[in-house]
Amino acid sequence: MERRRSSPDSPPEVELELQEKFEIPYPEKPQPITRDIEDEFSRRDYYNNHHEHEGGEEIESVEQIFESREVPPWQSQLTFRAFIVSFILGVLFSFIVMKLNLTTGIIPSLNVSAGLLGFFFVKTWTKFLERSGMLKQPFTRQENTVIQTCVVATSGIAFSGGFGSYLFGMSEAVAKQGTMAKSPKDIKDPELGWMIGFLFVVSFLGLFSVVPLRKIMVIDFKLIYPSGTATAHLINSFHTPQGAKLAKKQVKALGKFFSFSFLWGFFQWFFTSGEGCGFKEFPTFGLKAYENRFYFDFSATYVGVGMICPYIINVSLLVGAILSWGIMWPLIDERKGDWYPADTPSSSLQGLQGYRVFIAIAMILGDGLYNFLKVLHRTLFGLLHQLRKNEPVVLPVAGNNKNPSNGSPPLSYDDQRRTELFLKDQIPTWAAVAAYVAIAAISIVTLPHIFNQLRWYHVTVIYVFAPVLAFCNAYGCGLTDWSLASTYGKLAIFTIGAWAGAEHGGVLSGLAACGVMMNIVATASDLMQDFKTGYMTLASPRSMFISQVIGTAMGCVISPCVFWLFFKAFNDLGVPGSEYPAPFALVYRNMSILGVEGVSALPKNCLMLCYAFFAGAILINVVRDVMGKKWSQYIPLPMAMAIPFYLGGYFTIDMCLGSLILFIWQKINKAKADAFGPAVASGLICGDGIWTLPSSILALAGIQPPICMKFLSKRQNVRVDKFLGS
Repeated sequence: MERRRSSPDSPPEVELELQEKFEIPYPEKPQPITRDIEDEFSRRDYYNNHHEHEGGEEIESVEQIFESREVPPWQSQLTFRAFIVSFILGVLFSFIVMKLNLTTGIIPSLNVSAGLLGFFFVKTWTKFLERSGMLKQPFTRQENTVIQTCVVATSGIAFSGGFGSYLFGMSEAVAKQGTMAKSPKDIKDPELGWMIGFLFVVSFLGLFSVVPLRKIMVIDFKLIYPSGTATAHLINSFHTPQGAKLAKKQVKALGKFFSFSFLWGFFQWFFTSGEGCGFKEFPTFGLKAYENRFYFDFSATYVGVGMICPYIINVSLLVGAILSWGIMWPLIDERKGDWYPADTPSSSLQGLQGYRVFIAIAMILGDGLYNFLKVLHRTLFGLLHQLRKNEPVVLPVAGNNKNPSNGSPPLSYDDQRRTELFLKDQIPTWAAVAAYVAIAAISIVTLPHIFNQLRWYHVTVIYVFAPVLAFCNAYGCGLTDWSLASTYGKLAIFTIGAWAGAEHGGVLSGLAACGVMMNIVATASDLMQDFKTGYMTLASPRSMFISQVIGTAMGCVISPCVFWLFFKAFNDLGVPGSEYPAPFALVYRNMSILGVEGVSALPKNCLMLCYAFFAGAILINVVRDVMGKKWSQYIPLPMAMAIPFYLGGYFTIDMCLGSLILFIWQKINKAKADAFGPAVASGLICGDGIWTLPSSILALAGIQPPICMKFLSKRQNVRVDKFLGS
């Protein structure tokens, strides 16, 4: 196994002692940290903090460790048990992602959990069959890779499907929160049939758009794809004796905290019989702070998310919450009657809510624009450099398995072995192009029937430019690990929405176009990450692609069904202040309204503040880049700061507590914290996330909790006592 020093400051003998004591295998790269609904900052700090370890010294060859194990053919990597386990985990993770989508929109990476649980389930399965003498095929790292790919593809649809953003933003529940774009042509309520049909016609194009480029991306250009690389090292380590022993302990820790989190969610349910009841409404820092949404809401999910997210993201969220809810909103509230009518409801976009939403949008757009241009510059510069370095470039056409003789140094044993098998099972270019054209033709005909406001020529233009944008996103992701899927989606919102026009349903056209574009570019970068993982675990590209297709197909059915359960079980879904406010649905809808109808309806001085925060987001990013890695880790991320502007600071308290727990744990025992921290965090997230299934079923059945636990001020309590006494 390749081993690299995890910290350049730690003496190797100390690291060896710690690793041997806790039986922790060396990963070549750290595990991926986080992914959230706004892709622009989802893995930014992972890359900034860890890409420098690529230059570490190779101590032992990975493929020499596995040399005695035969690599199964691609058909044998696609097993029945792999897809049964993938389906079960896909449902579990779809519930988790959906809950996070509809609460705060911050989604951690579930790759580690998928790989770990996939290993545990199949390993348990094979051990049972082995003892009974019925085992026909051993469990391999290639099969583990197929499971991880399928699970992430399935749960990924819960994100790219827009259930917490553009798709739910079309609904009447979100539209009625504003005064603009409320006509029937600008509204489309969710229905299970059209949601499944929509996802099926848009979710596969991204897969076929970059298949012909897999050789040039992974082998010729040797792109890093840090998350894919980290996942590969994780899976490789599981299938060594030492790694399997650690994985067993990690699964045990995950199961323990899964049970605790699930039971804690069940216990809390008993105290939530009415509005504003339960532990989630506990005024931790006093009633005044509670009114400004500063309190600890006892959510195991967000404590776990905080343990996975980098410290800078959690601190940025807290800074944003203090700046907005602690300073700005109270000051603006004092100007009601001047800046906006005093009798305007707090939830109206013509009042205080308008400042919350549109200033957050300005920061998101400023941060997104800066990073889009930054990654585009790096992509073009890197591509130009690669083309010059690798001249003449051998195009990755089917059957062309020869490396260009460009004077590059000889490949290592690992690279030779991996390249040989990666090029063995070709996916013909003609088949990928034909599939893309066929699905695009079906989509061009189908989408205008699902969305009457979207014209066939709108969809055609998207599909003409989509392969280029998918390539840019996949290439940029390989260089930086940043996927800009939501940025490309916002670009489609403004361009197609403005093209369609307000009178022809431009708001809905923009949101639908956002969904088409997001699905294409997101699945393209995800597939290329998976190809990198498969390259490093010797999984066949053909089995990886088929696994991705099957996982995507499962997600196109599972995710809408999970969302439909939430939609039917909770009548206040998408309402600010409810249990599931779906904050980004309103954000995306208002972006579309801005693109179509302009800024005339914004409250007084709101536009000026939006300009200031848009410029501020760009300035902060410039300062971060100028200061370098040493100091940029102390400068907040504008994208993270913007999220609590709309939601409040309650979930940031939970996440900062998760960071504090991990920080103390690392101070006490860093080796154990690094090894078991992700497992503990995943257990907390999974347990609380899966509790939403029985709680939704109870809500659909009309079963209400028996107790309401509520907190009142002293004055209110006296009034209640007097009322009850009379």
